[in-house]
Amino acid sequence: MADDRFAAPPPEGFGRRLDEHAIDAGAAEPERPDGLVDSGVYVDGVRRASPAGLADTFRCLQQLDQAMAWIGLRRPGREQIASLAAEFQLPELAVEDAINAHQRPKLERYDDTLFVVLRAARYLDAREAVEFAELHLFLGPGFVITVRHGGPPDLAAVRRRLEAEPNVLALGPEAVLYAVLDRVVDGYAPVVAGLENDIDEIETEVFGGDPNASRRIYELSREVIQFQRAARPLLKVVEALTGGFDRYGTDEELRRRLRDVADHLTQVVERVDGFRHLLQSILTVNATLVSQAQNEEMRSLTAASFEQNEEVKRVSAWAAILFAPTLIGTVYGMNFTHMPELGWRYGYLFAVALMVAVCGALYLLFKRRGWL
Repeated sequence: MADDRFAAPPPEGFGRRLDEHAIDAGAAEPERPDGLVDSGVYVDGVRRASPAGLADTFRCLQQLDQAMAWIGLRRPGREQIASLAAEFQLPELAVEDAINAHQRPKLERYDDTLFVVLRAARYLDAREAVEFAELHLFLGPGFVITVRHGGPPDLAAVRRRLEAEPNVLALGPEAVLYAVLDRVVDGYAPVVAGLENDIDEIETEVFGGDPNASRRIYELSREVIQFQRAARPLLKVVEALTGGFDRYGTDEELRRRLRDVADHLTQVVERVDGFRHLLQSILTVNATLVSQAQNEEMRSLTAASFEQNEEVKRVSAWAAILFAPTLIGTVYGMNFTHMPELGWRYGYLFAVALMVAVCGALYLLFKRRGWL
């Protein structure tokens, strides 16, 4: 894709110089209603024109030989995409993907047009969540089109960085692709740091017996899986670009930069894979600790139940012992005229002796059975 046509000098006196229409280096370009964020026409790595719309961009390309247009869009409508597709003969399937979004990272070649899908990520500390955004790139001879769906990354910063290195930007659309890749992968580093911090906090919660740890582990595992789905397929994209170095005559400087991106991306993927395994281990440990706590609670409840049963036995035994003299006293307290032993001289002693004997017998019985 690196083409010497991209580096040809512009015609004398044509175009508006970058210093005449400077971009604010401290802020991103404002988004317009038509979805156009920024459009620039470059010759030999230098921005020569800043067209106000797509039609102006097309006219600049027709008047400038061997120039490159870099068109940045955010959530464009079908009309804008259709206009670009007609002008640059963009593949229909790739155009549909760019409109509908919700694609996994991939790289597809359609003759001399390259279509790349990237997923950028940003860590939201307040919500302890990862926000994702889709980024689609169309690259061909003389043009680069970036289509953003979502927030990150700030491509205005990428544009400023490349415009500060005209010798790199002069290498053509591939230079833009590698710079965007580098920005996306660099954006993964804060996400990795945020996830790592959350995992450290979860480990503390798990061993501290926090009852909400299981829910947080599940939510963080879901974030890690989604991040893994964004980062891991990007390795295949980088491998495909690396595999085309010789075939497409990629400049050595771009090769070096892509290898650096590949190294950073590999580190990110390895750490994310480690996060997933670590969270699985933490979940297993948490389940074990919860099970142990439940077993301890069950043992405590069993011991309490046993003690309660012993108390019930003692109360029941004494109630039975005390019930016997009450029953005897009740019988002899009925005071019927013709009641046996009512006029007996030893009736009182007999009743008391009977009460003592019954109580003593019941006491011995309950004592033998361990109720007392």
